[in-house]
Amino acid sequence: MISLSRTCFLNKASIAGLSSPFSDRQRGIVPKAPCSLKIKAAAAAAASNRDRNGTVLAVETVTKEMAEAESLIDDSQPTVAGGIRDAYGEDAATEDQPVTPWSLSVACGYSLLRDPRHNKGLAFTDKERDAHYLLGLLPPSVPSQELQVKKLMNIIRQYQVPLQKYMYMMDLQERNERLFYKLLIDHVEEMLPIVYTPTVGEACQKYGSIFSRPQGLYISLKEKGRILEVLRNWPEKNIQVIVVTDGQRILGLGDLGCQGMGIPVGKLSLYTALGGVRPSACLPITIDVGTNNEKLLDDEFYIGLRQRRATGQEYDELLHEFMTAVKQNYGERVLVQFEDFANHNAFDLLAKYGTTHLVFNDDIQGTAAVVLSGLMAALKLLGGTLADHRFLFLGAGEAGTGIAELIALEISKQVQCPDDYYYCLLFLVNVMQGLIVESRKESLQHFKKPWAHDHEPVETLLEAVNDIKPTVLIGTSGVGRTFTQEVVEAMASFNEKPLILALSNPTSQSECTAEQAYTWTNGRAIYASGSPFPPVEYEGQTYVPGQSNNAYIFPGLGLGLIMSGTIRVHDDMLLAAYLVAYAESCMYSPSYRNYR
Repeated sequence: MISLSRTCFLNKASIAGLSSPFSDRQRGIVPKAPCSLKIKAAAAAAASNRDRNGTVLAVETVTKEMAEAESLIDDSQPTVAGGIRDAYGEDAATEDQPVTPWSLSVACGYSLLRDPRHNKGLAFTDKERDAHYLLGLLPPSVPSQELQVKKLMNIIRQYQVPLQKYMYMMDLQERNERLFYKLLIDHVEEMLPIVYTPTVGEACQKYGSIFSRPQGLYISLKEKGRILEVLRNWPEKNIQVIVVTDGQRILGLGDLGCQGMGIPVGKLSLYTALGGVRPSACLPITIDVGTNNEKLLDDEFYIGLRQRRATGQEYDELLHEFMTAVKQNYGERVLVQFEDFANHNAFDLLAKYGTTHLVFNDDIQGTAAVVLSGLMAALKLLGGTLADHRFLFLGAGEAGTGIAELIALEISKQVQCPDDYYYCLLFLVNVMQGLIVESRKESLQHFKKPWAHDHEPVETLLEAVNDIKPTVLIGTSGVGRTFTQEVVEAMASFNEKPLILALSNPTSQSECTAEQAYTWTNGRAIYASGSPFPPVEYEGQTYVPGQSNNAYIFPGLGLGLIMSGTIRVHDDMLLAAYLVAYAESCMYSPSYRNYR
């Protein structure tokens, strides 16, 4: 909805006769210059449908009159009053915009204060309050946005439970979007763990209980055959980026079904705060095909379909209809980011739509870029090149194989060697099945087969560590506390500075804590995690753990993809890794600061 400023139409030469978005009779103003009778009739018709809150209720009834009236305007003018048109319409509440007011749904007065997109709360100036029919609806004080942010941060810091802080932030986003992003941008380091991992994981687990207002689109099996119609129900039309999940593998928490909506909402908040993408250009979507989580199916507050998860042809047909409808409704340049799909679906979707749509998977590609950047920054401490190190992964899913593939690609660019050389530097261990080896190749999923080594079967991680003797241990298993004391001490026994990356989210699923890593290695470990851990005091020294956070990758990478309209997967991932590695090595690497 667009709020109108009565002053923005007064001094426009081309519409000099329109001193108000509403009729002269209603405002009691006599126009200084005559205007078309048809334009007057359209304006009067719109004004006659204005309710006591200043909202035009039946704009559609004057559509024909508007079309006829607008046809009288000289088409040689780029806009009615000249200037650049705001395609999003987000700033029309506070800036003069050359739009025809009665061709849009209009909000002012009390309705404006209930519109999160344009509401500024007490920050409306006296002039804006007069222009937007807000006199008397707000206290007379006009505090700055900065002062409002200070007040809200004081409130948020009083909450002791992170989920309460998350709920407060979501409530703020639903009533004052501008203030939400101002607060998030100004305090990104403090608020990132609240709107993103790890708190968003708990929010998804309890999403049905805390749900108050829909923040995106829900597409379920019940809408099969009507997905294009569902997309057209979304009020914004100029969508540039979609984050979509089916909720089957939310962080390391498993199948959360429809309640996975918290992930797309959180991701897109960061697209705006860190990438500068307008909120109105972002669309969070959850595809609900059911859930296999019995606890959710028995939960009276669960908000999704109460059925077992659809698979096979039924699932594929729904996803194909969705991807087709997205391209038809928003064009081929809209970016679709797949988020938290199960391993087999994640790889299949990238392979199927990578050549026809602008798609990106943060779990596979974004995680790989940020981890590679951390490794490149850590080389300043470890010495040598990537080809001089051996990498052991616990977890061979989409994150683990994606990271391994990007590391292998970077090694191949650095040294001229056969493909089998750098693949021999990377070893992957399944939590349940052990080391991926040739003897198991026939039973492996296709994306794991390149990592099958000609090696004797190894059942446990500790055996693999002692046998392979890696310099880098990377956890992407989604299983908490799997880097046991024996495993970490083994790493420290043959590495002066063992590099340990416990990347699984949220914090409860991290393979080991920062305190454990530093204690079990006598302070020699270089440690980073997927979710943040507090600084650790050990033998009089403070260790600040690093964080391998995708939030530093996907907003900028997504913005670049939106602007270019193309994606070259490996080149884009490597470029992102180089940029983040440079930033980390210069100023942002906490682990690096430990050794300065």
